[in-house]
Amino acid sequence: MLKHFKGSIFVTIIGVLAAYLWGVQKHPEHALLCVFIVLFLSILEITLSFDNAVVNAMKLEKMTEKWQHRFVTWGILIAVFGMRFLFPIIVVSVFSGLSLFNVTQLAINDVDKYTEYLKQCHAPLVTFGGAFLFMLFSSYFCSEHKEVHWIRPIESVIQKLHSIKSIEVVMTLILVWIVQMHAPANEQLNITISGIWGIILYLLIDGISHTLEKIEEKKAAATGNAVKLGFVGFLYLELIDASFSLDGVLGAFAISKDIIIITIGLAIGAMFVRSLTLYMVEKKTLQEFLYLEHGALWAIGFLSIIMFLSTRIEVPEVITGLTGLVIVGWAFIDSVKHNKRKSLTEK
Repeated sequence: MLKHFKGSIFVTIIGVLAAYLWGVQKHPEHALLCVFIVLFLSILEITLSFDNAVVNAMKLEKMTEKWQHRFVTWGILIAVFGMRFLFPIIVVSVFSGLSLFNVTQLAINDVDKYTEYLKQCHAPLVTFGGAFLFMLFSSYFCSEHKEVHWIRPIESVIQKLHSIKSIEVVMTLILVWIVQMHAPANEQLNITISGIWGIILYLLIDGISHTLEKIEEKKAAATGNAVKLGFVGFLYLELIDASFSLDGVLGAFAISKDIIIITIGLAIGAMFVRSLTLYMVEKKTLQEFLYLEHGALWAIGFLSIIMFLSTRIEVPEVITGLTGLVIVGWAFIDSVKHNKRKSLTEK
């Protein structure tokens, strides 16, 4: 286990040191508090993203070893610098009309004004993430190829919806329409456009991914090798991670208004999530625990609904995190019970 997590431990040490030095420079009387906030944010990120790690493992198993490595190296740079620091700045720049340089200056030197701009972008951002994640959830449970059911009375009924063409898109559009109907008039257009883009990006990436999988399956049948994906699988994972991180990034500003401290804390958490993902892939955790995948997708479904709700009401991060943990934990326990029953039957 240490082999998988030593990089995360190293990042934690560097991050804590950087947080303390930043605190000494910017908040001399609260340097140790900065360290505490960083550690708290990292734990919160891990809690919120545990189901993300399971979903990542599902896709990572189908990727080449080279792209698995890039998911940890390139991927962590995108996750940390791209999603946790640069993406919020770009969004604020687009919605406020300010230059990227001016927004960066605001983020570092005038956090109250920056946070105010970010709050104005909250509804479109979480609608985009909610739409993308709900498409992921509904596509999984509505699939006609799904053979194993965890919560059979519910999952078997949902699967029957696959006979309605594009039902996932229909359901997601209905949710986006409901969200925009309850939003202020000046936010409705942005919310609708963001939700539609969430659907489009999911369909685009998922479609390309399935096409390449079929091509790889033909090659695999001819060569006897396992099906492996490269760049598209990597891009798919990054979009899933981006959708997961939206809620966490926005929620982090309720804990601290210092974007550097937020970035460091979320970076440590994101690194541990990636380490956990690789650990599950190598140990074949999803194959050993039958319902873990189902639990993660149910947690994603609840997260998407929470993101939609957060356009109008404030949902505490602890509720979001605990919801995912409880569902995945429940699936894990049921998987252990299933394995025990299977073992007794075989004996």
